[in-house]
Amino acid sequence: MADLNLQEIHDFLIEVAKKAGEMITTAKPSTTTSGEKKNSADLVTETDQAVEKMVSTTLKEKYPSFSFMGEETYKPGDKLTSNPTFIVDPIDGTTNFVHGYPYVSISLGLAVDLIPTVGVVYNPFTTTLYSAIRGGGAFLNRTTPLPLREPEAMKDLSTTVVCVEWGSERTGNDYKVKSETFSKLCARKEEGGAMVHGLRSFGSAALNLCGVASGALDVYWEAGCWPWDVCAGWVVLTEAGGIVVDGNPE
Repeated sequence: MADLNLQEIHDFLIEVAKKAGEMITTAKPSTTTSGEKKNSADLVTETDQAVEKMVSTTLKEKYPSFSFMGEETYKPGDKLTSNPTFIVDPIDGTTNFVHGYPYVSISLGLAVDLIPTVGVVYNPFTTTLYSAIRGGGAFLNRTTPLPLREPEAMKDLSTTVVCVEWGSERTGNDYKVKSETFSKLCARKEEGGAMVHGLRSFGSAALNLCGVASGALDVYWEAGCWPWDVCAGWVVLTEAGGIVVDGNPE
């Protein structure tokens, strides 16, 4: 990684994100023209595909030796390797995009040796930019350090706002676990719950991670994410001082 110019890559990803943002904000999607992938809650639009094509072409021209993984071109069996890899979600929040709800982002990440290393998350509707380089801090709109406010000491979940997402899988074990977890987070302590201040579900994993990084959210709990959902936001969150743990944290 020593020979990679991470600042140059970071700056170039911001340029690409802004270009993608123009494509997204000028598009006119609708629920009747959108396609489906796994089911009716898993939407894809022509804009998703066009943005990913532009991003992949642009990045491959600039960095031909890097690998690429994108949501719209991923095929079952594709594996991440230690090679520098751009991990991209062209529109994180497609359902929001289709319905005109402006909680939408372009998520552009770079993993090196399987470690999230550079992250750019851009909401083109609000022109809000989150970015970070591993070891270099995280920033809002390139100049404002994250978090925006210092988090208070968390004695337990009862003092928190927790972000969650239902996702598009509405059956099976993951759906069951999510339903049970959401209920337990909200339930009274006397009934074995956490009694959190509230649950929030916004529809963009990348922006949710950045919400925790900024201090607007306390926790983001998720199950069933893909690399393109979290790579860029992971860098922003950890560089802002947050932590990411799996289901069995040490």
